[in-house]
Amino acid sequence: MRKSIITVTLLFFITFLLTQFISSCKKVLSIPGVHLLTPEQPDNFPPPLYNFANNPLSEEGFQLGRKLFYDTRLSADTEVSCGTCHQQIAAFGTYNHDLSHGVHHSHTERNAPVLFNLNWYPSFHWDGRFDNLQDEAVQPITGVLEMGETFQRIKNKIKDDPEYQRLFKQVFNTSEIQPIYILRALEQFTGSLISSDSKYDQYKKGLATFTTQEADGYVVFTTHCAGCHKEPLFTDNSYRNIGLPKNNHLNDNGRMSVTGLSSDSLKFKVPTLRNCYKSNNYMHDGRFGTLQQVIQHYRFGVQQSPTLDPALTNGIQMTNTEADDLFKFLQTLTDFSFLNNPRFAKPD
Repeated sequence: MRKSIITVTLLFFITFLLTQFISSCKKVLSIPGVHLLTPEQPDNFPPPLYNFANNPLSEEGFQLGRKLFYDTRLSADTEVSCGTCHQQIAAFGTYNHDLSHGVHHSHTERNAPVLFNLNWYPSFHWDGRFDNLQDEAVQPITGVLEMGETFQRIKNKIKDDPEYQRLFKQVFNTSEIQPIYILRALEQFTGSLISSDSKYDQYKKGLATFTTQEADGYVVFTTHCAGCHKEPLFTDNSYRNIGLPKNNHLNDNGRMSVTGLSSDSLKFKVPTLRNCYKSNNYMHDGRFGTLQQVIQHYRFGVQQSPTLDPALTNGIQMTNTEADDLFKFLQTLTDFSFLNNPRFAKPD
């Protein structure tokens, strides 16, 4: 009898704990005054690597992040915003520029990477120095060649803005503007930039047909490019030396600057090819202005070095026709609905 009583008591205690746990979860997932959002998951994409467990996505959080993303007051000279270098028309990269522009007409040392489908990346930046979107946002905001500002000065500049007061209060239950909340809001916005509606995607769903040249280009791609630019994300998130002659002016050693390993010298992150037709310039230093130049590099310009990717020892052999077909296929990766979505544009 005593054993039975102990068992019942234990079950009651466990049930009580579970009830409290579920109740606490509901409190986390039910934030007064905000409309929670479910992170978008395209049908043909793998499960995301990133989650927002500590920063629940909400419509209000997204709008706060969007406002911050395009606000030039986040820079020292109030002329540069995140959106200055990450332009929607260029898939949130910098259109037709090699190196990004910063405050006081300065130039950074790298080309601005595109910002979309970030939830499927294990790390960020050309050299993978950051493993979360909040840390990734600190460098451009505080970097002297980028936005060159401090969070204290940002706070002083925007604290009296009534819309900021309202949104910070709604999203984070405080009108006190703190760095962590600025970063979390930016994380919500950039983490919501999903691109998955190109002609390629429609083709994969049976809703579009490739032209003969696009179809032939797809064959060229799967034969020569898909080893690094894996579908459906069109990147394998690895770091590789693709045989670019070193830019001695920039003296950029790539991944080695993070790991300290000589075996990582001149290795940079494999970028996604989605929207590549609209995101020129190309490579970590923006040295190529057209996709044709990129293709020609792989055909004829690969430079030998100790860390060169073995797959590129002899370059990529293809005919002129195959190169033209590949160029046509790459254009099918353009997601015009993403590039023109007013939801992601600068707010009025």
